[in-house]
Amino acid sequence: MAQPPYPPARQRRTLSPDTRHLLWSVAPGVVWIVIFLVLPSLYLIGVAFMTNGPYGQPQMPLSLESFRQLAGFGFLGWSPGNLYTLLRSLWQTVIATGLVILIAYPLAYHISISPRQWRAIMLLAVVVPSWTNQVIRAFGWMNLLSPGTPLSQVAQFFGLIGPNMGLYPSNFAVTLGLIYNFLPFMVLPLYAAFEKLDAGLIEAARDLYASPVRAFWHAVFPQTLSGLLAGTVLVSIPAFGMYVVPELLGGGRAMMLGSLVAGQFSGGSNWPLGAAGALIMLLATLGGLYAMRKVGRRLGGGEEVVI
Repeated sequence: MAQPPYPPARQRRTLSPDTRHLLWSVAPGVVWIVIFLVLPSLYLIGVAFMTNGPYGQPQMPLSLESFRQLAGFGFLGWSPGNLYTLLRSLWQTVIATGLVILIAYPLAYHISISPRQWRAIMLLAVVVPSWTNQVIRAFGWMNLLSPGTPLSQVAQFFGLIGPNMGLYPSNFAVTLGLIYNFLPFMVLPLYAAFEKLDAGLIEAARDLYASPVRAFWHAVFPQTLSGLLAGTVLVSIPAFGMYVVPELLGGGRAMMLGSLVAGQFSGGSNWPLGAAGALIMLLATLGGLYAMRKVGRRLGGGEEVVI
């Protein structure tokens, strides 16, 4: 009786040359991300759950004391100061992002319909200010909004501020600084979306006697939704954790979460509390990205819209 043949030996799986080339190509980026992003983030998360030492250094045992302090609970009782800072950060971010959208939409559209030889110059005019150091730009606004400047005198004329007062430091100055800093990050994605705009849909909406508002909502807005969501992410996430603008233009009156976190790693000497604040910013970033994804799907965006 013939014996059944033995099953063939398992062939050794080898990677194709294209796959090996792809892995070698992405390996440096992956190593860079792991060393300078993943590992510091994991360390920061661990510090947030440690106990504050005598000199502000994190130490064992693990506890939730830093989160209780972030919520306002201290050895003297409860204080809403940190919660006010968190709410102020959210409010400033929402206001600044909304105003950036209102300014960037018509600006990006105007650039997209301008003569082609002028588009690069106009885009360069939008982007060039962001090449300057952020501290220098903040000091420039401090000079423009100080008492006695034309802008402050106009505000005094309309009764918005008192005599011999300036628009700086104030929440208005912080909002203005955020808009100035992040406007290019909204204009560029919207301009890219307007460049691909299908004018035929707009003409069809007009032929169907749609009002300008309905024509924009049904013909223009869906086509620019991808740029709007990308710009919103690029503006709102860094604005929420901004440190330089609130610190300089707010003058201590409009402290945001970034200032609170930075203060705990320097003068405050409470690393776990600072790490807890940074962790809140990280969670807010992830929550914002998830919300943008849901909004993109709800508004009928395609795969290119979903973040």
